[in-house]
Amino acid sequence: MLDPTYVSYAKDGVYILATILFIYALHEMSNPATARKGIVWAGAGMFVAILVTGIVSGVSPQSFVPGISISTAQLEVNLGLMAAAVAIGGGLAYLWAVRVKMTDMPQMVAIYNGMGGGAAAGIAALALIARTDPLDYLGLAVVGGLIGSVSFAGSLIAFLKLQGWMRQKPVTFPGQKVINMLVLGAAVVFGVVGLLNLSGNVGAVGSSITFPGMGVETPFLLFFVLGFSYGFMMALPIGGADMPVVISLFNAFTGIAVGLDGFATSNYAMIVAGMLVGSAGSLLTLLMAKAMNRSISNVLFSAFGSQEETGVEMKGSMKPIEVGDVAAMLAYAGKVIVAPGYGMAVAQAQHKVKEMMDVLEKKGVEVKFAIHPVAGRMPGHMNVLLAEAGVPYDRLFDRDEINQEFASADVAVVIGANDVVNPAARRQGSPLFGMPILDVDAAKNVIVLKRGQGKGFAGIENDLFYKDNTRMLYGDAQETVTKLVQELKKL
Repeated sequence: MLDPTYVSYAKDGVYILATILFIYALHEMSNPATARKGIVWAGAGMFVAILVTGIVSGVSPQSFVPGISISTAQLEVNLGLMAAAVAIGGGLAYLWAVRVKMTDMPQMVAIYNGMGGGAAAGIAALALIARTDPLDYLGLAVVGGLIGSVSFAGSLIAFLKLQGWMRQKPVTFPGQKVINMLVLGAAVVFGVVGLLNLSGNVGAVGSSITFPGMGVETPFLLFFVLGFSYGFMMALPIGGADMPVVISLFNAFTGIAVGLDGFATSNYAMIVAGMLVGSAGSLLTLLMAKAMNRSISNVLFSAFGSQEETGVEMKGSMKPIEVGDVAAMLAYAGKVIVAPGYGMAVAQAQHKVKEMMDVLEKKGVEVKFAIHPVAGRMPGHMNVLLAEAGVPYDRLFDRDEINQEFASADVAVVIGANDVVNPAARRQGSPLFGMPILDVDAAKNVIVLKRGQGKGFAGIENDLFYKDNTRMLYGDAQETVTKLVQELKKL
């Protein structure tokens, strides 16, 4: 075999190249217009890192784990298994990615992120089984393993909720917070016990501490079981309304776990990639929480949406309107602002909305889109849907950019949005109080496209629906917008 020292130098050089690609990709992904190119560059960096890892492990396994002893036959078997795993996993991921509907993108992101967390937990487990690193490095592997386990299990629950395979409302029971903390505490205890059991088997100072009836591997087995259990239990009380924050939080968890595993295994590519993902996910999580005017702890532990608001008497009534009247209102407007929400995604109405925009612009109407940061089921959900339908990026405006323009809009069209346009956020005592919303009620006329008269996910009555300048256009969003387009073309 080749000299492990030279092979290690070559490996680190390629990892630096992969790191540069990761950083450049993250820069490109910061802009919607270049995000696709950024994803391609990130994929190229990951491909290079995986390729060199496979090659180096084949020609010089000592460069990864010094002093390792492995036969040529076993090495060939291991390489074959790795290649098969990459081919199967990559093939299934590709097939799912090209077939998934844009409306199902949030759950795909959730499960793929969970796979990253599970992989981080697996790497940590292997590092602990090998027991070749100093004890402080293995301590990082334990922390990374715990965070990765939580990310995997929590992301799986997020996927099941978003997919509709389990109750989307928060799942709560008496003493839930205490039980969750006990499970997390027990996981930490078994992680420490496992490290103490290893103290005499690695290069760290100390003597082995044995526990009756408990082998070296047993504490770590219980550690991972409890870590996965805490991840499941942590995600159960979180409802669909908080999913944008939760998905970005678990994304940050996965990045942190990968970075810690990188330190534990001296893998520079994992360190940098994990730090980038962890920091980006953490920043996005904080921004999402700020957009909802809630703390991270409130998102994780409040079970928001588990109970409906009661005792509030609404003034006025919901006033229905016909498609023809809405078409005339839009056709003779000077400025129209569209506020999309999750209902647009469910109805897959984004393409018809784009067609409506084209028809209105041909009539000289200015059309803009108001995007709330937490509209939909993942960060940027509405941006992705509208961009996929061909809506230009310069028509999409964040809440802070567009809010002051509602007062000058002739018509604000709300398509499938609810809580993010609810003026109850300005009402003292409302569960939404203080949440920054889209000020659609400031427009001269408001048209709300909605299936029925139900409340939003938060279980809070929407004050907007009862405003004097609001009219309700009931029906499936795609069918309704299709009829609107047909009527507009007649005018």
